[in-house]
Amino acid sequence: MITSFFSKSKPINFLIVFLLSLLALFVAIYKYSIFTFTVVSVSKLAAIFLCCFLSVLLVDFIVAKNSLSQKGNAELLLFSLFLLAVPQVFLNWKIILSNFLILLAFRRIISLRTQNEHIKKLFDASFLIGFASLFYFWSLLFFILIFIALLFYAESEVKKWIVPFVGLLTITMMSIGLSIVVNDDFGSLLNINPSVGFNFNAYNSLQFIVVITMFSSFGLWASIFYLKDINKKMKSFRAAYKIVFVAFLIATVLVIIAPKKNGSEFLFLFAPLAIIISNYIETIEEKWFKTLFVILLLAIPVVLLML
Repeated sequence: MITSFFSKSKPINFLIVFLLSLLALFVAIYKYSIFTFTVVSVSKLAAIFLCCFLSVLLVDFIVAKNSLSQKGNAELLLFSLFLLAVPQVFLNWKIILSNFLILLAFRRIISLRTQNEHIKKLFDASFLIGFASLFYFWSLLFFILIFIALLFYAESEVKKWIVPFVGLLTITMMSIGLSIVVNDDFGSLLNINPSVGFNFNAYNSLQFIVVITMFSSFGLWASIFYLKDINKKMKSFRAAYKIVFVAFLIATVLVIIAPKKNGSEFLFLFAPLAIIISNYIETIEEKWFKTLFVILLLAIPVVLLML
């Protein structure tokens, strides 16, 4: 019943996802005291939630536009459940904004499969990733995804390999110019902070142990079938599926090296992981197993609410 409910795109699905995302925000407010009732704080929190929910909708748009799953909203449900499992994502508005910009860039990268406006798409993607790095430095890792996409689409024109650097240079020069005007220096807005952290003590709690186990076990299991089934997809869409998986790997590396680990860094994993797992769910033929798999995904965030 649960799987069939989200197997087709319906307006009520978006309402459910909105309510789950809102619940995740309220959990973050209650558990981590991130809110004091003032006009400014209410406005800021509303903007944070709006950006996060728009990210969810953007994932659905990317999936639908590029046929990355069947006609349904399973990835929406998974994304909102991940938010509920790790409400700490609301603790860092910069990561939420950075992730939203990365998703916009991801949309442009995926759209390279259509043979038009490649130069514009490459510039937009690199500019957006550079912009995202101003809020969270290590989101710059997704710059690699542009060149992976060029390899997958067998692009050999030299200018197409140069354009991403032009986009990155553009956002750099704009940031330097704004730094000079606003702060009378050259680099205060660039946010160049390549420090890494391998202290995982912050994850030494029951919540994070359960969440990491869920992401690694479900993600690894789904990835095996996801990669195996890529060759069954239409040839024109195979590169897009591969790009999603590479994005998942990059996000995993980002989580591992994140200098400050408080859970918010997991947000970069949510979109590619939701797409990969939703694809696996679609391939399960046994109805009882599919239902059990989804129930487990639903049950884990609910149980974590009680911790």
